[in-house]
Amino acid sequence: MRPKILLLEDDSAIAGTVAFALEREGFAVVHALLLRDADRQARRERPAAAILDVGLPDGNGLDLCRCWRADPSFATLPTLMLTARGEEIDRVLGLEAGADDYLSKPFSPRELVARVRALLRRATMPKAAPATDGLLLDEAGHRVLFAGQALPLTRLEYRLLRDLLLARGRILSREALLQSAWGADSEAADRTVDTHIKTLRAKLRDAGPAADGIATHRGVGYAWAPVSPGPLPTD
Repeated sequence: MRPKILLLEDDSAIAGTVAFALEREGFAVVHALLLRDADRQARRERPAAAILDVGLPDGNGLDLCRCWRADPSFATLPTLMLTARGEEIDRVLGLEAGADDYLSKPFSPRELVARVRALLRRATMPKAAPATDGLLLDEAGHRVLFAGQALPLTRLEYRLLRDLLLARGRILSREALLQSAWGADSEAADRTVDTHIKTLRAKLRDAGPAADGIATHRGVGYAWAPVSPGPLPTD
């Protein structure tokens, strides 16, 4: 069966372009014009991924994304926000709402298809990692647990901690963390990573003295301790 992609877009020309590009690449497209229709079709069709427009006649696609992320049945549905607004704050709001990716109009249909494929690949990656210093990474639930309790992480904090845990002691540069958590097209600065790491550490320490295993390597990046001693890379 062809993977189903739910498309929420009220502009018929854009919807036609997206549907044609996806169907040509082997996907089946389920099209909705309104938020309520998209939610109803998602629950009926169980799509493999969703593409949501932001500005719609009956509301905002970000609100639907937030609603899905609060619902265990849709918490992990790969979701791409498609919008005419491409400012940094708009991308941040989209990612904070729970979107996995963000593409601004005008866009390349080929790039959109590539992004959808990337979302589906990430969705089929291993969903769990063993406990590390008392932490358990639950990728299926987009959460990290300490002593059996889920940490109160934002989506960006979760992504940063996930990358550090999966790296298992390797030093990750600020640029690598930035591209992974914010996206390759993000215009956020390295200092943004530092700010989120600071709040992430505070939450880890609140959970328990042993929970914070983040090690700072000045001028290089971050790693999940312990890291083998030795000279740091210079590049």
